[in-house]
Amino acid sequence: MLDFKLHDRESAPESAQPLLENSEESFGMIPNLHAVLAESPQALEAYQKLHELVLESSFNNDEKTVVWQAVNVENECHYCVPAHTGIAKSMKVSDEVIEPLRNETPLPDDKLEALRTFTLAVMRKQGNVSQTDLDSFLAAGYGQRQVLEVIMVLSQKVISNYTNHIAETPVDEPFKKFAWSKPQA
Repeated sequence: MLDFKLHDRESAPESAQPLLENSEESFGMIPNLHAVLAESPQALEAYQKLHELVLESSFNNDEKTVVWQAVNVENECHYCVPAHTGIAKSMKVSDEVIEPLRNETPLPDDKLEALRTFTLAVMRKQGNVSQTDLDSFLAAGYGQRQVLEVIMVLSQKVISNYTNHIAETPVDEPFKKFAWSKPQA
């Protein structure tokens, strides 16, 4: 594997420095994912912009967490599952939602379960979902906007999950207590 540098504001390429400053202001630290992405200022900017757009989406905090974690768990991201566990807790998402996502057990809410099911269908079928997949999602109370927003969140997670796999990004200290590995079958 490549030995990816964890950049700080001084070591990062010049055009990434203000982006890392933005990360530090937003999170109170430079998350290691952002430190890795800073090697490509465009990749870091893309990730930050997608994150901002996800936060502005029509999904509430529980729904954002469902899509983020469904993708993170499916992709077995050692970094993002703990990070999004901490983020979910800071967003006041309950453990009744967080733990089933981490453990791949049923969610306590049918609408949230429909969101997870649809997100996984989009991922696993690479967007080639069936009419039944769409009908089930729509019947749960979602619409065309949310179909597109699931795709947007998937785009954000491709950047982070794949980067973390390749760079073997170390989990940030605040999230180590939420360490995760895929449950054994």
